[in-house]
Amino acid sequence: MNSWLIIIILGFLLMVSVSKLLLFHWDIRRMTKQLEEISENFGTNELVRTNTHNKNLSRFATKINQLIQLYKQNQQSVERREMELKQEITNISHDLRTPLTSIKGFSELLTDPSISEGEKKEFLEIIQKKIDNLTMIVDLFYELSQLDSSDKKLTMEKQSLDQIVVESMLMFYEDFEKEQLQVQLVEESVPPILADNKATVRIVTNIIQNALTYAKSYLKISFVEEEEYIRLRAVNDVEKIDAAKLQQIFNRTYRLDSSRTGTHLGLGLHIVQQLVNKQGGKAVANVRDNEFIMEVSFRKWD
Repeated sequence: MNSWLIIIILGFLLMVSVSKLLLFHWDIRRMTKQLEEISENFGTNELVRTNTHNKNLSRFATKINQLIQLYKQNQQSVERREMELKQEITNISHDLRTPLTSIKGFSELLTDPSISEGEKKEFLEIIQKKIDNLTMIVDLFYELSQLDSSDKKLTMEKQSLDQIVVESMLMFYEDFEKEQLQVQLVEESVPPILADNKATVRIVTNIIQNALTYAKSYLKISFVEEEEYIRLRAVNDVEKIDAAKLQQIFNRTYRLDSSRTGTHLGLGLHIVQQLVNKQGGKAVANVRDNEFIMEVSFRKWD
């Protein structure tokens, strides 16, 4: 009797084990088929599902789903970057084509024997300005390529932000006159900052160039001293801005007004944000009553 009982129990245990093994293999085949379908239709949101109560197999399915989600996120990131790259190429083409077209047109006019010496001089001045504009654009693209380079090291030293701003403003004096912009610089002494000289000059230059491109009538620059930072505040009037789009202002591909020629806004301000962040500061943009407000904070020199 005891022998038969043992045999029955062993037989039952064997049946249970075989059933579990069959269910395990069936679930593996089902998961494999799901993976094949997911691979063939990767754009769907399908994940691997399992009905097994085997903890190891459930954990395995969870890890597979995590890999699928990571791969999809990476694929979306690559697709988004490809779209951004296409937009950047479009912007680059536009920004380079505009001055090149002008240079070509005025160069052809110079070959006309009927134009006067005065006109030739005027055309040459225009060509020179277009070349300067083209050089500035190329410099910006070069700096953009260097931002993420491991070879690009910043030398953090004691800098006089107010002096850098004054010197940068003087370089653009003729441009301010040409655009008929009223410039107000609050000349006050502020504590030195801890920053890289070339990076800080580029930050200030890009802010000024942005104002020259988009300001309607004025540019005001002032400084705000805080406990740990010195904040540079630049304010200029602009055409109506959608405040909801301010979060895009630092994007490389964003252009405030696609109809305007010259350097697109996103590239210059993108460089500003990247350089400021690398120096431990921050850059924010705001709009109030058709005023564009750019604020850049630099760390104080200890």
